[in-house]
Amino acid sequence: MEPEGASRHPPKRRVPVAAPPRMADPHPLFDDTSAAGGSGPPPGRGYGAPPPAASQYPPPASFLGEPVSSLAMAYGTSLASQGRDIVDRNIDRLVPVGRLKYYFAVDTVYVGRKLGLLVFPFMHQDWQVRYQQDAPVAPRFDVNAPDLYIPVMAFITYILVAGLALGTQNRFSPDSLGLQASSALAWLIVEVLAILLSLYLVTVNTDLTTIDLVAFSGYKYVGMIVGLVSGLLFGKTGYYMVLGWCCISIFVFMIRTLRLKILSEAAAEGVLVRGAKNQLRMYLTMAIAAVQPLFMYWLTYHLIR
Repeated sequence: MEPEGASRHPPKRRVPVAAPPRMADPHPLFDDTSAAGGSGPPPGRGYGAPPPAASQYPPPASFLGEPVSSLAMAYGTSLASQGRDIVDRNIDRLVPVGRLKYYFAVDTVYVGRKLGLLVFPFMHQDWQVRYQQDAPVAPRFDVNAPDLYIPVMAFITYILVAGLALGTQNRFSPDSLGLQASSALAWLIVEVLAILLSLYLVTVNTDLTTIDLVAFSGYKYVGMIVGLVSGLLFGKTGYYMVLGWCCISIFVFMIRTLRLKILSEAAAEGVLVRGAKNQLRMYLTMAIAAVQPLFMYWLTYHLIR
């Protein structure tokens, strides 16, 4: 007998539901080679697959890339050349670089002969500067031509010898050496400016340039170096004797060199100088030559104790 309240219908059996078919992975990590029966890799992009065939047409950007890069390179080159030309013109306007090359066109033979002429100018006869096609020849071909190599090297050597002299007296310091160099350079600039002003006031028509005056004013450093070295080796007596000789030598050198530049052609040929203008030119030449020994003594006497 069934209990009361029990169901009269037989129990339902659960039928297993078949699983839905699996979807293929759209991005498999490895290609399935089982269907190929091991005959070889499929024609895909897997391992061992042949690379894709190259396109017959270049990418669209290459049509624009090459012309743009070529145009940019040409424009940059043009700007660089224009800028270089502008800089060269401005430099030549302030500092005549091409002209400076002439003053440094020297060789060993010229330097040796020029140094001998600065110390022993008494036996030299021909003081004329040689010309070729209305232009003076390079200094290495004419010992009478002014140069900047000897004045520049002599100025630097003078500073070094001055430092050596101060060091032997226990007075050396970087400040004292800098003061020595700046004072020598300042006096050189003042001297050149004074000569230019005097030439302007006297109205001298000469081919002397500012660089020529710097060269002639810088030759006195050679005698100053010789005097300082003699003072270091032989004391005050050697200093005064050698410096006195160098002062006379530079005076004669400047007179014989500048008289061809400042005085008239008649005076250069040895004719008696007449006229107020020529008298002023003669006095100016002698003044420029006479001031060289004064600077030589003023810039060296305090270095010898």
